[in-house]
Amino acid sequence: WAPASPSEYISVKLFLKTVQWPGKSFRITGDWNSYLAVAAATGHTVVLVDQTEDILAKSKKGIEESLRRVAKKKFAENPKAGDEFVEKTLSSISTSTDAASVVHSTDLVVEAIVENLKAKNELFKRLDKFASEHTIFASNTSSLQITNIANATTRQDRFAGLHFFNPVPLMKLVEVIKTPMTSQKTYESLIDFTKVLGKHPVSCKDTPGFIVNRLLIPYLMEAIRLYERGDASKEDIDTAMKLGAGYPLGPFELLDYVGLDTTKFIMDGRNWNSLLSVFNGIEVVSTVNYNAYLKQITRGLSRLSKVLPTSLKIQVKRWQEKGKT
Repeated sequence: WAPASPSEYISVKLFLKTVQWPGKSFRITGDWNSYLAVAAATGHTVVLVDQTEDILAKSKKGIEESLRRVAKKKFAENPKAGDEFVEKTLSSISTSTDAASVVHSTDLVVEAIVENLKAKNELFKRLDKFASEHTIFASNTSSLQITNIANATTRQDRFAGLHFFNPVPLMKLVEVIKTPMTSQKTYESLIDFTKVLGKHPVSCKDTPGFIVNRLLIPYLMEAIRLYERGDASKEDIDTAMKLGAGYPLGPFELLDYVGLDTTKFIMDGRNWNSLLSVFNGIEVVSTVNYNAYLKQITRGLSRLSKVLPTSLKIQVKRWQEKGKT
């Protein structure tokens, strides 16, 4: 699939799938609802796939709320036009709980499930059986090797990484990850697709962390280590990076926004200790009670004294302590 012009993207269908893994429910966040809104607002036909009708209804409501916020700003002088924009965009979005039933007519599949290689492999292996030959598969993984995910399918040449950043409506960047097997046709199609969405694509090989997380994760972990040693308070570390480096968020504020669980998944995705010298001698260890504290741990580190004792322990430990729990 290689469109000759942006107008041909109107027939594109995208869907995102969540799965239950293992025994825990993971669903698309509000920011991914915003992504769907961006896709639908740029002329694409979108199919959102999730586990239950209840989750889909909540997601659809979140998409509508996101669209109305956009319309309020974009059509401040013409509320009627804003309402028409919202209704037209929503009409381009449908929902389903059966991925296999919609993938056969889909040109592009964008996956955004839990950062677990086995879960992603099982999903793509199943979808590969039902998808059309021309369908492109893309993963929004933050850290897992795209090649390892693509190997679960028979379409390695039509498989790539498509890594968006939150909040999607505001963040222009999209990392397009090309594996050694990704065809030039697939790569160019995805580059063109991101541009039609109004994003700025950057290209990267299938290297650990891609570009942003390869630089960002060591920075975040070093901030934790700095705080652990007692060198500075988390508030002062955040303030220093905002005022000294011009960052909109400090490292602890960013960890809270991204989510400690998501950060841990990224850490688990690749062997950072063997890849980067900044991790020599340290290990990040977490204990997560998903059933009781999943909502808490995604907004935890800057409220360390309140959250970590009951829901999440993050320790930066010397390698000689490994094995002592």
